[in-house]
Amino acid sequence: MYNSDMGNTVKVKKLEQTIKFTNSGSLQFFFIGTGSAFSKKNYQTNALIIKGKDHLLIDCGTLCPYALSTYNTPVTSIKNIFITHSHADHIGGLEEMALMGRYATKVKPKMIITDMYKKILWSESLKGGCSYGEYTDGGYMTFDDYFEQIKPKLISRVPRPLYETNIGSINVKIYRTRHIPDSAGSWRKSFFSQGVLIDNRILFPSDTQFDKELLEWMCGKYNIEYIFHDCQFYPGGVHAFYDELKMLPAEMKKKMYLCHYGDNYEKFDAVKDGFAGFTKRGVYYDFGK
Repeated sequence: MYNSDMGNTVKVKKLEQTIKFTNSGSLQFFFIGTGSAFSKKNYQTNALIIKGKDHLLIDCGTLCPYALSTYNTPVTSIKNIFITHSHADHIGGLEEMALMGRYATKVKPKMIITDMYKKILWSESLKGGCSYGEYTDGGYMTFDDYFEQIKPKLISRVPRPLYETNIGSINVKIYRTRHIPDSAGSWRKSFFSQGVLIDNRILFPSDTQFDKELLEWMCGKYNIEYIFHDCQFYPGGVHAFYDELKMLPAEMKKKMYLCHYGDNYEKFDAVKDGFAGFTKRGVYYDFGK
């Protein structure tokens, strides 16, 4: 079961000259991109959360620094980040962020990350490009030379590990998702990937296969107002298939915006099929206070 009370109505606001990193206290999502990993039209699905004086970037893909520049905003504006998983469309811009922070602004971005994923992200992805630039304390550079770690706290182990932390006024809950391979059959056997729940209101699973168990858990436990859910337009693979999402209950679909879609998304009518619509990049989704 899930709670069908949608709470506040979302307002879509246009971007002006540059991205604003503060507001009057409303919870806002600004999607820097909304496309799939290989999209040529809508960048990659990376999202900026803004609330009051606080902000949090969720993922920094290969195109993220360039996409930010098209909004007249440098990647060095980002002070807080959370990474959902280690695919290039989610971490490919991290090296630029790290190097610009160390050598240009002299400011370390803060990253929400557990000790376990910190080790994976550094040793299997970032170390090759970031470790050998200079010696520090007689050795090669480490994650901590580039980023300030914020450790989330484990608050529950069932039905999946659930972590929590805060970035100022923004509450972030973190949970496992079932992404790759498609043959894994369970989130436990899947490549490490995570989703977030923001302020107990907005659910963003990031990359996941169709996972009704996850949606029912989150929507049953919290008063979810809206969901930003990835989708693909063919069966199999490593994202939620559009036709599977169409089979969800109407009350759940009507508060679901679809993202991470392919460049052929215009062939589909998400609103006609019962969804809130396709997520648009370059606008603020404002959920109020």
